[in-house]
Amino acid sequence: MKEKAKWTRHKKHRGAVTSWRFAILIAIFFAMCGFASAQSIPNRSTTEPSPSTPSDQPKSASPPSLMTPLKPQTQEAPYHPITARQSLRWFITNTVGPPHLLGGIFASAFGTALDRPNEYGPHWGGFADRYGMRMTGVVTGNAIEASVGLMLREDPRYFRVQDRPFKARVGNVVRLTVVARRDDGSYGPAYARYMAIGGNNFLSNAWRVHSEANTHDALLRTAEGFAGRVAVNAFEEFWPDVKKRVFHKHN
Repeated sequence: MKEKAKWTRHKKHRGAVTSWRFAILIAIFFAMCGFASAQSIPNRSTTEPSPSTPSDQPKSASPPSLMTPLKPQTQEAPYHPITARQSLRWFITNTVGPPHLLGGIFASAFGTALDRPNEYGPHWGGFADRYGMRMTGVVTGNAIEASVGLMLREDPRYFRVQDRPFKARVGNVVRLTVVARRDDGSYGPAYARYMAIGGNNFLSNAWRVHSEANTHDALLRTAEGFAGRVAVNAFEEFWPDVKKRVFHKHN
């Protein structure tokens, strides 16, 4: 019986690893298709410079690496729509950037400590499965938001309001969780983000273990996805101020 149980768990482990690896490949494939489709749509955002053109993409120098994070944006600065290349940079750096990879380590370690879901087990193999499964959600969600956002002309970037009162800045953090900037600089519902967070959490039921592949858990993951976006926005809003004060005192 013990050997049978061990073999069953080993079989589930191998199945889980195969599932999330396959899911990541599918997400990357759809992301590339989305970017290709979006770039074929004629739009002025592909020709206009970004708001940080002088420092982000100098005319006399080659474009920044795709691994280079986008410059922080502010609402007060003149707005220029995000380009297809900038959107691809946003996708890559928000998927495999150090802060996001580190966040996955903590989340996966916490799940391993609680042994949730228990199909993975409380060991290093289970940690790897949880980390890989989280990556499928990150890759899929970011791919949907970046590619669909290009087609719908929605900007996934966060725009700071550093000169406003604290209460207004907190309100901006929450507001930009559910709205996105359009080509004309106005704000509207972030449909691409709704599709990304909701869609990827329901889509992932296809490759998740049985205990969490259901509507209830997908809804919980969706709520956690929006809560996570609030946290990311808050970090982008306030971290530059914290960093400035810390380094200023240090110097």
